[in-house]
Amino acid sequence: MELKRIGVVGAGTMGNGISQALSVAGFEVVMTDVGAAQLERGIATISGSLDRLIKKEKMTAAEKSAAMGRIRTAAELGAIRDCDLVIEAATENLELKQKIFRQMDEIARKEAVIASNTSSISITRLAALTRRPDQVIGMHFFNPVAVMALVELIRGLQTSDATYAAVEALAKKLRKTPVQVRNSPGFVVNRLLCPMINEAIFALAEGLASAAQIDEAMKLGANHPIGPLALCDLIGLDVELAVMQVLYEGFKDPKYRPAPLLVDMVEAGYLGRKAKRGFFAY
Repeated sequence: MELKRIGVVGAGTMGNGISQALSVAGFEVVMTDVGAAQLERGIATISGSLDRLIKKEKMTAAEKSAAMGRIRTAAELGAIRDCDLVIEAATENLELKQKIFRQMDEIARKEAVIASNTSSISITRLAALTRRPDQVIGMHFFNPVAVMALVELIRGLQTSDATYAAVEALAKKLRKTPVQVRNSPGFVVNRLLCPMINEAIFALAEGLASAAQIDEAMKLGANHPIGPLALCDLIGLDVELAVMQVLYEGFKDPKYRPAPLLVDMVEAGYLGRKAKRGFFAY
């Protein structure tokens, strides 16, 4: 099973990052989204990211031009029809992902592999919506995709060895390090990371220390490159809340209950960097 032409459903932060990584590695990419504005923003983001690589002398202008030329955009999901692999990179919302998975299964050719970039939702559950559950896998990239070396490859209960092998080979061609993960709420990284962030929010709400002090303590005391609250702002408070809700519902363990302050801030629209306001102002 060789994967050459890749579809990416979603042109947002993760979708355009995944599309960039694929195109730079030499793959033909079809990036889709619901409208022209989203696609234009996605292409502009990729172009800006590659310009920064040129300034750092990690890429030439000719290499950028070639990479951009390998990306085709479409506002219709039907454009994925001839792809060997389709990666769903939509917002972390179960109902939305279920809808997209049903549509991808209808449109994609029967030999195609379907992957999800979900950070927490069950791959087994998504695979069961399709007529090809053995060809469904989780391919969880990390933000920013161009920088982060890890890809969690999540095997649903139904994922075949051939599907896993093909996607693992693809990840290596992207110069990423694939880690095989069994399907479970939050997988590995988010199961460990998101409760830590959630606990930092509890500590802030209790007045244990200020946001800046909590982050400084974790940077210096745990040798983290970024504090948990600034990281939450980078990830998005809505994404953090969604992952905590998946963990809480999946394990029914009170240790995963979302911090009330996190819920309040999401309801207020303080979603972090993308909203210019979270635990810090931007």
